[in-house]
Amino acid sequence: MARRVTVYYALQSPWTYLGWQRWRDLAARTGAEAHYRPIRMAPVFAASGGLPLAQRPQQRQAYRLMELERWRHHLGVPLNLHPRYFPVDEAGGAAMVIALGEQGGDVARLSQAMMAAVWAEERNLAERATLLAIAAEQDEDGAALLEAAAGTAAQAAYDANTEAAIRAGVFGVPTFQVGDELFWGQDRLDFVARALQ
Repeated sequence: MARRVTVYYALQSPWTYLGWQRWRDLAARTGAEAHYRPIRMAPVFAASGGLPLAQRPQQRQAYRLMELERWRHHLGVPLNLHPRYFPVDEAGGAAMVIALGEQGGDVARLSQAMMAAVWAEERNLAERATLLAIAAEQDEDGAALLEAAAGTAAQAAYDANTEAAIRAGVFGVPTFQVGDELFWGQDRLDFVARALQ
């Protein structure tokens, strides 16, 4: 029987990007009922005591880069350790993803394209032209999605996703929730798979 998995994530998270295709493969293999919840990380950090990257101690920043390099080689996923457009205001892209989900579209595919834009393609998610181009490449109506993204419903859903994440105990992304159990990080996907068995 398929089980519901709530996926809390941010489009500019390198860890979400590194694990995304493996998550999509796992969801397809298990028939998981995936519910995608893009969230704002600033309120999550504020609620959980986390720090934005630039405010973390140098040791932690340096170790993050080592881990990203290890994982990109281990997984064979293209990833620029110092992307040109990071950090980036991803709110418009996240709202587009939410709007697509409301229409029953392929949220996972569009999300992956936006993540790749940041981490592999040196594209700016804060630019309208970039968002329109990414949507078109995924055979989606970017203009309609941007219009829906600017509406109150998409923005309210973005905030609601963030509040739900905080209530659930999320403190980082990606976090996969199966039942009452949280799995933080792309390196926990094996445990997600076991929870779905």
